[in-house]
Amino acid sequence: MTVVKQDLREVMIESFHRAVAHGVNLVTVVSDSTSTAKIAPFQSANPERVVNVGIAEQSLVGIAAGLSLGGHVAVTANAAPFLIARSNEQIKNDICYSNTNVKLVGLNAGVAYGALGATHHAIDDISVLRGFGNIQIFAPTDAIEAAQIFDYAYAHEGPVYIRLDSAAFPHLHSPDYVFEVGKPDLLIEGSDILIVALGSVAHEAVDAAKAAAETGLSVGVVSLSSIRPLDKEAYVDILKRYKQVLSVEEHSVHGALGSLTAEVIAEEQLGLKLTRLGFPEGQFSKTGPRDAIRAYYKIDAKGITETLKTLG
Repeated sequence: MTVVKQDLREVMIESFHRAVAHGVNLVTVVSDSTSTAKIAPFQSANPERVVNVGIAEQSLVGIAAGLSLGGHVAVTANAAPFLIARSNEQIKNDICYSNTNVKLVGLNAGVAYGALGATHHAIDDISVLRGFGNIQIFAPTDAIEAAQIFDYAYAHEGPVYIRLDSAAFPHLHSPDYVFEVGKPDLLIEGSDILIVALGSVAHEAVDAAKAAAETGLSVGVVSLSSIRPLDKEAYVDILKRYKQVLSVEEHSVHGALGSLTAEVIAEEQLGLKLTRLGFPEGQFSKTGPRDAIRAYYKIDAKGITETLKTLG
């Protein structure tokens, strides 16, 4: 069977076309990131709906806020490390505190930039934004889910952050999948260990769970593609079915998926053992090809499988 892979940036561009066709007054703002965003097809068809501010991320966020106040649905499309780090204050004040209708898309999230190193890696974006009010936070796993998250974001009035992995991935969901805001997405049922995965790492988690099944270990996989809002009751219901939990994320273990899961387990007194895989707190990420970085931190399928053996 042929495995179809789809670049999530192309899904984003398709969502731009779809939104405009349905009457959404969408304008996208880029910071010399037209190639990164693969925005050429949309720009050719709608040149008046693309604003390129140059390498000026703080201006990008401020302009996006202004466009939203003028009645537009403003969408930023640039690299996550620069969006979050360089324009942190503007995101906090102009977007979140002011509650403007801006959709922030962080491209090349995690260590997608690989050999360019820690300056170009976004392993703290979720933790930063979880500290801000008003903003909703999403991390789609595949094209089917990403398309629906984009459509939801344009319809939602208020700030949204979409952590987008700029690569091509096979579909984890069937064509009839329906994204539900806040709902944990249980990809595989299990009974022994639950893997909680963030974004594209869910693909690694699914492969690891299938490998574990061959050894008799029953491993479930849940994706928290909707980080905020999150249906806590539904998440607790899933967690209660397992003996222990393994969180996996291409992010620091501080402040994102592992931290969120630890908070839920502690607050609800679930008494579950939690193991976290990601980038150690207080450290910068290693430099190298992305696959090698994932392998080093054991957030690839092989590393997750090895960790499952120690837990099982």
